[in-house]
Amino acid sequence: MLGQKLEKYEKDDNVELVIIKGAGRTFSAGGNVKAAVEQKFSLRESRIEKSRLGEYLGLTGERLRGKDVVAAGLATHFVPSQKLFQLEKCLLSINNGEEDVIRSVIDEFSTNVQIDERSILNKLPINNECFSRKSVEEIVDSFEVEAGKKGNDWIVPVLKRMKKASPTGLKITLKSIREGRKQTLSECLRREFRITINTLQTIISDDFYEGIRAIIIDKDKSPKWNPSTLDEVHDEQLDLIFKPFEEHDLFIFGLTTMEPEASNAQTMDNNAINLILARLETMYRDVARLNVGLEKLDTDVASISGRLERVESQRS
Repeated sequence: MLGQKLEKYEKDDNVELVIIKGAGRTFSAGGNVKAAVEQKFSLRESRIEKSRLGEYLGLTGERLRGKDVVAAGLATHFVPSQKLFQLEKCLLSINNGEEDVIRSVIDEFSTNVQIDERSILNKLPINNECFSRKSVEEIVDSFEVEAGKKGNDWIVPVLKRMKKASPTGLKITLKSIREGRKQTLSECLRREFRITINTLQTIISDDFYEGIRAIIIDKDKSPKWNPSTLDEVHDEQLDLIFKPFEEHDLFIFGLTTMEPEASNAQTMDNNAINLILARLETMYRDVARLNVGLEKLDTDVASISGRLERVESQRS
């Protein structure tokens, strides 16, 4: 839907400026001007020359701060968050969509970027050395070697998180990032669609649901991944996750050569959708029951605390 709106705005002579913010910031990646704030950003891909920052972020779950995003070339300006409201007011008041004018306005609110010495951008040689390896197994082995060298203590907690992640998820992520470098936007969106649907349908693993159980429902933070090791996740399995759908692939308005009439055939099989929704609904019910239990526990604790306070006051 956003793609349709942007295409409509582009053809509308009355539209001078489009501001995308908040959760929609992902969709501003192709914009002419991109401002970042202090928040951390979770990113799938980066284009700092030929760096492997994309693999690092995708496989470790690490995030870039606003200044890092600018330094990496993923944003054009760094604006302190307390200035955003005033910046937006100024942009809306100028009634001019010329890029030079917009940039000059944002320049007045932006500050120079000095990245923290602990930033991953200052560790690109290590990052490129390790994350350019062919497989996740080789990446982990290489990263472990670097962790043992003097001055590389920062790697230890990052490596620990990698090893606790789903082996299937890690391999899907690496393959997805590397395929994305060679694909158009529409091809990337279709790939992500296939990965999402096949993951929800547990084509090769139920790790997605197991992760929800361990983190959100039971909160034991001890997921039982299946397969449990990287060696058990084979290329043939990954191919099933990335395999194009024969009849129900994604129709992307404005980004495809398909005729609009063909979009009627681009819907998922109803049975598959119902199975996914039923499983998610069950998990949501489990979460709701857990929340009710926690609320009752809070009430019981408050009642006991009140009784203890009364006993203490009687003793004194």
